[in-house]
Order: sequence, then structure tokens, then C-alpha cells
Amino acid sequence: MIQEVTTNSEVSWAEMCIEVYEEGSVEMYLKDRKAGKLPYEYVYCTDDDYVGMLSLSIRNDYVEGTSTSPVAYVEGIYVKPEYRNRGIAKQLVEFAKQWAREKSCSELASDCVIDNLDSYQFHKKIGFEEVGRVICFRQGVQ
Repeated sequence: MIQEVTTNSEVSWAEMCIEVYEEGSVEMYLKDRKAGKLPYEYVYCTDDDYVGMLSLSIRNDYVEGTSTSPVAYVEGIYVKPEYRNRGIAKQLVEFAKQWAREKSCSELASDCVIDNLDSYQFHKKIGFEEVGRVICFRQGVQ
């Protein structure tokens, strides 16, 4: 079952965020959520455990490869390894699509880092279409 993150599920959700984003701490994610910076957060729960998470947003700025605005965006999606290949991620994406429709969005977008082959294959398998690749640069100005 998919449900909004609550005080009962927020620590498990934050732990999964660390797995997705490979940074931060439980305290950081809880603080950001409490401050309203992460308003569309969901968990997938079984009878006795939280086993997946989904982070969504609405983007009003340009989103690569889209032709409408606003665009619903999958900021993060995660299923614990021992629960993968059971259709949970597909259910989370179907939930995201329904959520997008309810928010008057006609497109759902996502991204992954260029060298994350597992995420790339997941996105392709679940029905996302690759629309571009980006390599970002930076330079100090001292």
C-alpha cells in the first residue's frame, strides 16, 4: 500500500532517502520535511515494514524533453533490495502518474546520473523515454 509519509513512517522514509541520494542524514531529511521543503513524499508499506519510497514534485521551470508546464517530477524512487522485482516500483510509478493527473500535469519526468546503469535500465523498463544527456561543469573564480 502507498501512503503519505507520516510521523510513523518518516524515519524509515529518511533512511531510504539516504540510499537514493547517497548523501545526507536522517536528521537532515526530517528537518527539510518539517520545514515544508519535501511536501510530496510517499512510502510503500507491507503489513509490517516500509519497503519503498517515492518523492515527487511539481516543476514550473523548463524540464528537459517536455513540452508542457507544469511537469510532475519523480525526484526519487527506491525499493529495498530484498523487495525488488515484485512490481513495487511499477506501482509507485503508476501512483505518480495518477498523482500527476490530479495535479493537472500531462507529463511525468525523472532523471538519473549519467553513469547509473541500474537507474537508467529501470527508467527504460518502466516506460520512461530518454530525452537527453547532460554533463555539467564548474570552475572556481578565485
